[in-house]
Amino acid sequence: MSFDYSSIFITIGTNDIQYLVDFYSQLLQQKPNIYRPLVYAEFKLKNLRIGIFKPKPEHQAEFHNLGSSISICLEVEDLDQAIATLTEMGYPPPGKIIEASHGKEIYAYDPTGNRLIVHQSVS
Repeated sequence: MSFDYSSIFITIGTNDIQYLVDFYSQLLQQKPNIYRPLVYAEFKLKNLRIGIFKPKPEHQAEFHNLGSSISICLEVEDLDQAIATLTEMGYPPPGKIIEASHGKEIYAYDPTGNRLIVHQSVS
C-alpha cells in the first residue's frame, strides 16, 4: 500500500492569529501569500510552506491539551487511500472526514501524538 503525497507543510494553531502573522511577516520579511484575516495565513517559502490558522471552536480544546500547536499537513491525491494506509500502519484516524472549504481532511496522530492533517484538495 502506498501513501502518495503531493506536498507537505507545517501549520501552527493559535487563538491570536494576527500576532503570529505579524511575527512571521517580520521574521520572513514577506506578507502571507494567502491571507484570510482572523482565519488563515500561509507563507510559501523556497521549500516549505508555513500555515497559521485559528482552530474552529469544536477543536480548540484539542490544542490546549497538546504540548505543541504544530500540525503536519499532508496533501494527498486520494484521502481514502491515505486513511487505509494509516490504518494498516496501526494509526487509524480517530474521527470522521471533515468537509472543509478547501477540500476533505481528516486528523490522525503519529506515534508520539503529533497531529497530522491529511488533506485532499477540491479538484
